[in-house]
Amino acid sequence: MPSTLASVPKAKTSVTTEKGLGRAHEILQAARALLAADGYAGLSMRRVAAEVGISLSNVQHYYQSKDVLLEALLLYTMDVFQAKMDSISAEMVSATRAEQFLSTIDMFLEEITDPVTHAIFFEIWALASRNAFASALMARMLARERKAIFNLIRPLNPAISDDETMQRAILMVAQVEGLMLFRLDKHARRDEFLAVRASVRKVLLMLATAP
Repeated sequence: MPSTLASVPKAKTSVTTEKGLGRAHEILQAARALLAADGYAGLSMRRVAAEVGISLSNVQHYYQSKDVLLEALLLYTMDVFQAKMDSISAEMVSATRAEQFLSTIDMFLEEITDPVTHAIFFEIWALASRNAFASALMARMLARERKAIFNLIRPLNPAISDDETMQRAILMVAQVEGLMLFRLDKHARRDEFLAVRASVRKVLLMLATAP
């Protein structure tokens, strides 16, 4: 995971800063576990403080409210996705664009079938239907995912327009996100997961490269 994240407070580099970044990370991890286990209703600043073993005011020093904490948590999740995408690009610098694209799709499918990540995304999707703040967060998350996929597939098909490429990126994000509804289990039902992954890879590559 990246050591410097957009979702944690920024300050001058020092031993104190390193300690502060570590504490902010602990708070996000505790909030992540609570949100996955008990949903938005079960997530509270006081419970997060108890999980980390610090005071409520200490949590509020880093994240002033529950909504600020939720926003930071979602940004952190997206930062992790982006870091993994960057890592794939760096490690596969000699591979073809198509191979990099398929490896990134594999990473997305692995991540969304992680039980904690799956639970968090499900909770935010549900919350977005009745909470304006969560809806705005979801819109930002989807926009970021679409931009990332757009940048990934643009070199695969330079003959089509940017608008068409973005429409395809939107469809791809919808398909990957939609797979969460099927509750794929990459451990208990490994054969099913691998079969679905193979189908998704084939369909998305076709969508990325079709004239």
